[in-house]
Amino acid sequence: MKQSIKDTIQQSIAVKTMFLNDDSAIAKIETVAQKMIDSYKAGGKTMFAGNGGSAADAQHLAAELVNRFRIDRLGLPALALSTDTSVITSIANDYGYDFLFSRQIAALGKEGDVFIGISTSGNSENIVKALQYCKEKHIFSVGLTGGNGGKMAQLCDVSIVV
Repeated sequence: MKQSIKDTIQQSIAVKTMFLNDDSAIAKIETVAQKMIDSYKAGGKTMFAGNGGSAADAQHLAAELVNRFRIDRLGLPALALSTDTSVITSIANDYGYDFLFSRQIAALGKEGDVFIGISTSGNSENIVKALQYCKEKHIFSVGLTGGNGGKMAQLCDVSIVV
């Protein structure tokens, strides 16, 4: 067990080292940060979405922006689209789970906002549909995904693939 724990920690270090040495990855992160800053300055917001563990990641990231991150500051407008069970169940019931996030973005999002979709595979259909909607409505979109990026990689303004 001890070796398994060490191997897992080493893998985490290796991924972070890879990112640290990848200028294009750093540039993508910088682009996303600047788009978020520009959105906030223009009165916009950041919306996050994911399924399962990625939903928990989306909630965590939104909480860091709404509350505080690193410094004591005013909250920033951010929300996780996976938290309102009444909205989730009504959309899933009336339109299907694939439209869970795109319907919410249609109701809450506007041009100038930022949407960040999180999917380990890059193929979560409800994230894919959300990204398609963002493209149509000129909402800046970011994909956080793994593997080869899946369907998401082609739909995002910025795709960060680990």
